[in-house]
Amino acid sequence: MSTAYAFLSGAVAMGYAIASLFFLRFWRRTHDRLFLAFAIAFLLLMLNSALATLGNVPLENRAYLYLLRLAAFGIIIGAVIQKTRSR
Repeated sequence: MSTAYAFLSGAVAMGYAIASLFFLRFWRRTHDRLFLAFAIAFLLLMLNSALATLGNVPLENRAYLYLLRLAAFGIIIGAVIQKTRSR
């Protein structure tokens, strides 16, 4: 793995972590479950990016890591559906 790839993957993970912290802060102010769901989803995306980079897993063995992405997007979809039905 090249140094540039590891650096950019770390930057992406940091971006996900910052987004998660922002949504967590919004949730603490409003107690809206949609913000909590987004915070959890971005935390899962950060974990996916960090594990793929730090784990030094070959590309052909990364399929199980995509379950974290699936869970993150499932949480977002579920939260949006729950938010629209509650109105």
